[in-house]
Amino acid sequence: MKSFKIATYNVNSIRSRLHILIPWLEKHQPDVLCLQETKVEDGKFPVQPFNDLGYHLTYRGYRQYNGVAVACRQVPDQVCFGLDDGGPADEDRLITLRVGDISILNTYVPQGRDRDSEQFAYKIQWFGRLKDLITQKWQPDENLILCGDLNVAPEAIDVYDPKRLLGHVCFNPEVWAAYAAVCDWGLGDVFRKHHPQEPKHYTFFDYRVPNTLERGLGWRIDHILATWPLHTTSRNCYIDLEPRRAEKPSDHTILVAEFDRA
Repeated sequence: MKSFKIATYNVNSIRSRLHILIPWLEKHQPDVLCLQETKVEDGKFPVQPFNDLGYHLTYRGYRQYNGVAVACRQVPDQVCFGLDDGGPADEDRLITLRVGDISILNTYVPQGRDRDSEQFAYKIQWFGRLKDLITQKWQPDENLILCGDLNVAPEAIDVYDPKRLLGHVCFNPEVWAAYAAVCDWGLGDVFRKHHPQEPKHYTFFDYRVPNTLERGLGWRIDHILATWPLHTTSRNCYIDLEPRRAEKPSDHTILVAEFDRA
């Protein structure tokens, strides 16, 4: 039985995290690594360190914020960037590609800033546009993975203090509903399959609060979702906290999922 390993990581500046990312890749060797918030324009993307490890890079970035990239051990095909519904394409927030018989959406959902802001309304619309894209291009019985920084903590156990944090742009009924609508199309949370009711599993620890990692003050806002043909074959899904413990880390850490493949 073969396996397929995919990881997702909001690097919060790819050029500032190479000292973490390249050794991690060399050690863990996922088939696919999805990156968000690369914060680099295409002409300055550090391709060579990935190529040296045998990875093929697909990326899109324009300015010193946003930006997405995918590193694959085999050359991907059917590569597309952004949304194609006539609204803002946001090519630096979404890469769609195919690796073998698996389609992958690497996604950096807008954070939303403030619930009363235009940015939050845009975030809710963005989830709807994402669902429309998935509905138009795939069927729930196909092999599809949606992963990345989705900027939503779906359950109370996904944040360290659900009472105090309720109402945040990443933890409120509106964003829960928008996220659930995407999942209801036919995507399952791979991490929760393997850790169904376990609290205190987080992928994000805010820089602005002292010692968040040590104090367990985290959020689970990075996700790997899969259609049921893949979800049912997943053998493991885990959060690797070592990248967050490293010197000069991202505020996020790496989430990994492994699937059995015939």
